[in-house]
Amino acid sequence: MRGIEDARRAGVSRAAVSKVIRDAYGVSPAMRAKVRDRRNSYRPRVSARGMRGSTYTLGFEIPSVSNHFFPKIITGATGALAGTRYQLIIAPAGPEHDEGPQAIEVLADRQVDGIVAISSRVPTEWLENLARGVPLVMIGRHHAAVHYDTLVGDDVSGATLAVQHLYDLGHRRIIHLTLDKAGPDTVPGTPHGQRVVGYRQAIARLGLDEEIVWVGPTQEAARVGALEVLALADGPVGIFAAHDELALGVLQAVWELRLTPGQASVVGYDDTDVAAHPYMSLTSINQSGTQMGAIAVRLLLERIAGRTDSVHEVLTPKVMSRNTTAAPQPRVHRPAGTAPAPPS
Repeated sequence: MRGIEDARRAGVSRAAVSKVIRDAYGVSPAMRAKVRDRRNSYRPRVSARGMRGSTYTLGFEIPSVSNHFFPKIITGATGALAGTRYQLIIAPAGPEHDEGPQAIEVLADRQVDGIVAISSRVPTEWLENLARGVPLVMIGRHHAAVHYDTLVGDDVSGATLAVQHLYDLGHRRIIHLTLDKAGPDTVPGTPHGQRVVGYRQAIARLGLDEEIVWVGPTQEAARVGALEVLALADGPVGIFAAHDELALGVLQAVWELRLTPGQASVVGYDDTDVAAHPYMSLTSINQSGTQMGAIAVRLLLERIAGRTDSVHEVLTPKVMSRNTTAAPQPRVHRPAGTAPAPPS
């Protein structure tokens, strides 16, 4: 019956609707959008959900399972639900769904009582339409919303803290290594886009030269990008990586070149458990992922209880200074053909 209704409402064949639902190959983007827009428009409104009763499930969309920051948010969310009847349904979007809101759609179609999502790639108009029928909280959206709540860290302030930390140590060449500027994760309003803004503002205020290295979203891309910079450097460098996953790639490049923290200081962002591990001891900007998850759940439960006004919460970051940053030290150039000493 659902397929017949979707076909009728979208004005297309049942076969086309079936292909869209199954995410089958060969469906044009226009047809996919047409069917999904119509399905989204006919999702039950909040009042209808109230009539059928609560499912006591909350949907939680995350971009991937590989980034170590997202589990901290989930931990905070599950902790906030302790003692309640609610359970989380976690839906990783994954790289195959980078182009759209499929994971959020799946959660909505499961009739969860509300959704927390972290995707930065879903259009605002689509979210506003969804939030008319499903209580929604978006993490990492630096804009005001009408029908849903937003929760962010103060990314401009966090980037400023990273630059200032390196400057206070004595570094005067401070590089920001971040995600490809041609991608959707660094556009204005996103966390990484805001960190670029904060970096540029801090660099200008301190009278330093701006240097931004744009890389892909993997540790390997960060390693290659950092190697290119560090291999040519003739003096100490401070590198502010956009998040801890990228910082790990930078640290690998530092290790390969046998540089000390004074010769190549590295600051990450998110203060993940890996960063805090004593064998890693990565200086990082903490934006309290666990607190973020707990606040997101609180906001969502308030919306489920009936609050309709939009809330925008901002968390204050802080520097967690560890062993990957130090006062500048001069580079020691080895004679040509000399192999680097093995790590101790």
